[in-house]
Amino acid sequence: MTNLEARPQEQVCAAGSEPAAVELIEPRDVPLGGPRAMTVRRTLPSQQRSLIGAFCFADHYGPDDISVSGGMDVAPHPHTGLQTVTWLFEGHVLHRDALGSVQTIEPGQLNLMTAGDGICHSEEGTLARFPDQGRLHGVQLWTALPGTARAGERAFEHVRDVPTFEVDGALVRVFMGSLGGATSPARAYSPLVAAQIDIPAGATVRLPVDPAFEHGVLLDSGELTVAGTPVAEAWLAYLAPGREEILLEAGDTPVRAVLMGGTPFEEEVLMWWNFVGRTHEEVLTARAQWQAAIAGEAEGVARFGRVTGYDGAPLPAPELPQVRLKPRSRLERPRSR
Repeated sequence: MTNLEARPQEQVCAAGSEPAAVELIEPRDVPLGGPRAMTVRRTLPSQQRSLIGAFCFADHYGPDDISVSGGMDVAPHPHTGLQTVTWLFEGHVLHRDALGSVQTIEPGQLNLMTAGDGICHSEEGTLARFPDQGRLHGVQLWTALPGTARAGERAFEHVRDVPTFEVDGALVRVFMGSLGGATSPARAYSPLVAAQIDIPAGATVRLPVDPAFEHGVLLDSGELTVAGTPVAEAWLAYLAPGREEILLEAGDTPVRAVLMGGTPFEEEVLMWWNFVGRTHEEVLTARAQWQAAIAGEAEGVARFGRVTGYDGAPLPAPELPQVRLKPRSRLERPRSR
């Protein structure tokens, strides 16, 4: 998906000192388009935390009645320096990109697009595209590519069957990285993990994890306590490195959650709109070249390509301020419990 904020802030993302306790990150609502647009709940980046491992962006949406909201209709838009990780719980989304990929995403299937130095894509989950679709529900995560890969070739992967395992009655679907002896076939460029975890009501799960990783647990539905800390639906619980297991306790209703994590990302990352770079000038260049691509200019098209088959114009980049954008720091000390 895309960041449709009219005035996206430039932000420096960097690893820092971490609290030992569980940190809770509250989601903020972000509309994903026009007046009938669906709303996503964003927990990364936040004022408290900008990165969990290489994960630099987390949008959570649904269950959304697309007959009311209009569903997801995101026109062609660019990305640089990242991977988009799309994972659905319910519904369908049609992905098109500049590589010529045309892929319907279904629940339990991973859609992974690697931007490298530049790519563009569109995403559609509407009644016009899927007349029998009632609801749309899922997450999209972004991972920041390390310096060795961020200027590389664009790529696309669709994984229909991800590895699964059970632990203490919970079903774990590993769609990125490795966990519990299960390894996703999807390509990752730094040590990381992403998984869906389904826990029966009343169950206590001791999930084995890599102690070198920091982790986030995003609660989709149900009543969940993470390492002794209650987590509200749509909130993200952060845990610092050093744990060999994460204690997950379900309440009176079954739980569905998404785990994300990885080794702390040591490179400084500068994010603005849909661009992940390292410097202010790099982001300004990416914006200018995307605008050139929209205009059909060769330099811009060479970097980002074109999406064919989408009925509509590409998304223009937001306007930049007339002064140099100042990066945001990690801001306030994270709230811990």
